[in-house]
Amino acid sequence: MNFASDNVTPVCPEIQAAIDAQCQGNAPAYGGDDVSGTLDRAFSGLFDCEVAVVPVSTGTAANCISLSTLVSPYGGIVCHHEAHINEDESTAVAHFTGGAKLLPIDGPSAKLEAENLSRYLESRVDRGVHSVTPECVAVTQSTELGGVYSPDEIGAIGAVCKQFDKKLFMDGARFGNAVAALNCHPADITWKAGVNALSFGGTKNGALAVEAIILFDPSKRAQAELARKRSGHLLSKHRYLAAQLAAYIANDLWLKNARTANTAAQALASLLVDQGGEMLLDSQANELFVTLPDNTAQKLRDAGMLFYSWPSLGANAYRFVTAWNSDTGAINDLKTQLQGS
Repeated sequence: MNFASDNVTPVCPEIQAAIDAQCQGNAPAYGGDDVSGTLDRAFSGLFDCEVAVVPVSTGTAANCISLSTLVSPYGGIVCHHEAHINEDESTAVAHFTGGAKLLPIDGPSAKLEAENLSRYLESRVDRGVHSVTPECVAVTQSTELGGVYSPDEIGAIGAVCKQFDKKLFMDGARFGNAVAALNCHPADITWKAGVNALSFGGTKNGALAVEAIILFDPSKRAQAELARKRSGHLLSKHRYLAAQLAAYIANDLWLKNARTANTAAQALASLLVDQGGEMLLDSQANELFVTLPDNTAQKLRDAGMLFYSWPSLGANAYRFVTAWNSDTGAINDLKTQLQGS
């Protein structure tokens, strides 16, 4: 069982079928195809508001192109120090935005807290051209440590952003897992809470390679599309991105896949605790962080589990990630098997 990450999985059948359907003939390039033309309407229905959709093939591109529409080259982006844009995307944010600086702060479970954010923004001293002015706040949903922002928490952060006249961006690589965990409407944790732009993740939840930049201000579309082209992320056979997204949100496939992953995570957490593990963080989505005795970690690896050590949380800390194809029944069977060993 591979719990190393949720991007090690194959493509889910529904999305593969949509890709295969695009192989039956020719179609206009660069987004001129029929499927690409349906995305704005489909996602506007999903979010219950008018949006502009700009598909790209990677999460880094989705995050950074989104941010380039919200911040100037000399502005700052407040984020958690554990944020993917800060820890795992090299200098991509600076590259795509033309120089914007990340301003990391702390918070539990890799979450920003409205009160702490307000204090930070209040304490900033404007020294004119000598200092960086925060122009945007970035949150991750669900977070890098498995936390999930509730609608109230996002709303409180959105209120702080409005008070201080800052834009709010959401990295939603695991957005589906968050919505599934909260059982809320996607609007409740995005535009209704003050989010200006969202990277709507697909790759980690059953897609081949696609993320959707969701702009809640559709007038930003041209800016995002220019940034996409300039950075080399406009695919000529754009229909293969569009087909993935169309299939992904049809019949709530994105939520079905996320619920499967979240349910499997709870079963896996039970197995890990049963084997003497101690959960380090309260995981509501599909990432688990746990301490395990050395002999237990080896026992799990001997049983065929793949997972990462996570030394930033301690010497015996590990991360397990479930996915759309994780088998809860197989996890429960393994739990029973290990109990007898």
